[in-house]
Amino acid sequence: MVTARTLLTDADHSSVKRSHGITPTIPESTLQGRAMEQTHTSQNGTAATPGAQRRVLVVEDDPTIVDAIAARLRAEGFLVQTAGDGPAAVDTAEAWQPDLLILDIMLPGFDGLEVCRRVQAQRPVPVLMLTARDDETDMLVGLGVGADDYMTKPFSMRELAARVHVLLRRVERAVVAASTPRSGILRLGELEIDHAQRRVRVHNEDVHLTPTEFDLLVCLANTPRAVLSREQLLAEVWDWADASGTRTVDSHIKALRRKIGAERIRTVHGVGYALETPTP
Repeated sequence: MVTARTLLTDADHSSVKRSHGITPTIPESTLQGRAMEQTHTSQNGTAATPGAQRRVLVVEDDPTIVDAIAARLRAEGFLVQTAGDGPAAVDTAEAWQPDLLILDIMLPGFDGLEVCRRVQAQRPVPVLMLTARDDETDMLVGLGVGADDYMTKPFSMRELAARVHVLLRRVERAVVAASTPRSGILRLGELEIDHAQRRVRVHNEDVHLTPTEFDLLVCLANTPRAVLSREQLLAEVWDWADASGTRTVDSHIKALRRKIGAERIRTVHGVGYALETPTP
């Protein structure tokens, strides 16, 4: 049986012990800050709060894990709210407008995949999915409903905090890129990439990509046919240099292939991936 203790690394238990006052409820300080921060959403409706503390909603039904995550993120300067089931997560996301979700897959009420679908239907927001199972199917389904990244339990709080920072930096870069005029649309055969609108079309039909999938495709498209290693892709797309994240790259590549066509991305075993283009 998987217990809460098995889902945290040894280094993280000390942070749980230091977080005596943290419970999976909305703290008074956060409630007071909500009124001041509610108007800080970006004009395009995406999750961004320039000039304000970033808000992270942690959705997890295990109090021990919630306490550890909340304590670490507050120590990093984030405003944190928590929810312990699916319906509460959707309601809190709608009311509080977080900049990022940390979302467990297994939840009471309805699961994290349904939470992700409903929250993304309200407004685009980056999602870091947590799963207790090292199951690629879970990961691919999560990415398919709009998650941007995932972590498998047990994980270190240091890595989780680093990934939160990375996801938020990528959102900021995407906002800047969208406001920066770029000439034309990149066309690679039947594949079209519109940088300004962050839209992708295949055979003249729109393809919905998550922000991570779009950035990954652009990274490959910048040097078509050139093989990029998993480590290069981690550094360019995720800002993450730790080789332990290479499975994240593999899962996102599989999700991207399902959407744009498996034949468009070539695997070079033991090295990485390349975007195939039509032969002139």
